[in-house]
Amino acid sequence: MRRIAIINQKGGVGKTTTAVNLAAALAECGQRVCVLDLDPQAHATTHLGVEPDGHRPSMYDVLVNSRPLAEVRTQVVENLWIGGSDINLAAAEVELAGVVGREVILSDMLQPEEGAFDFIIMDCAPSLGVLTLNALAAASEVFIPLQPHFLALHGMGKLFETTALVARRINPALKVTGIILSLYEASTRLAQDVVKDLQAYLERSRSSNTPWAQARIFNTRIRRNIKLAECPSFGQSIFSYAPNCHGAEDYKGLAREVLGEQSQVLTARVEVGDRGVVTIASSETTPIISPQAEPISTT
Repeated sequence: MRRIAIINQKGGVGKTTTAVNLAAALAECGQRVCVLDLDPQAHATTHLGVEPDGHRPSMYDVLVNSRPLAEVRTQVVENLWIGGSDINLAAAEVELAGVVGREVILSDMLQPEEGAFDFIIMDCAPSLGVLTLNALAAASEVFIPLQPHFLALHGMGKLFETTALVARRINPALKVTGIILSLYEASTRLAQDVVKDLQAYLERSRSSNTPWAQARIFNTRIRRNIKLAECPSFGQSIFSYAPNCHGAEDYKGLAREVLGEQSQVLTARVEVGDRGVVTIASSETTPIISPQAEPISTT
């Protein structure tokens, strides 16, 4: 069972959109997936059509009252479950402040679930508090959604520092395995420059003893798509709301990469033959690696 925490302390980078739609894409591929909503705003819960009314059992009950996850999760579509959140989860930060071992509560509560799912995907709050630390302590992998802006890169140093601290003191198995470029606009020079800088930084980290030493940037880019913004208001994933749009296509590609299948990024090559006949061929693009790029700051 793969346990993936999707985190970024910066808001508005497509974190919940990625958690929900990647989970739905994996479910479409036949994987049994459970999303754990660890954000008191309960956006992932709402996104999957479950009303965070504060009356039904939620992740608050799992963390504070030791309620089994099996009594909290709700199946929303075939192969996909949600461990919902509500506003009560905001109180967990305070109520767990004096609890010994509060960072590993979720890890302990997931033990009975081992083997029940192929994937546990944890949608974390845009902060590095107790709830996010629980996710990092319980996870084996971290995915970081990143909008390709330089200000977004600026906060990655703190994020990497936190994962290193958790790996050193609580969860030695924790690894940052993937960075997902979201809200991507391929036509902008800024996006291309950010990708080059990030790739160069990751390449220099390959020989280091850090949780992100083997991290990669997923080939699949999550493009800006209005359907991705619309579907939460209908309580549906992109595959239920608009299965033929670019957003669904992108998350299908990302799911294939997560499952280990080769994702092909195609580019058009125009060739002018005899008599001026124009043909268009497709070929796989080269990996985005730029060792000459300037490093990003991790402070």
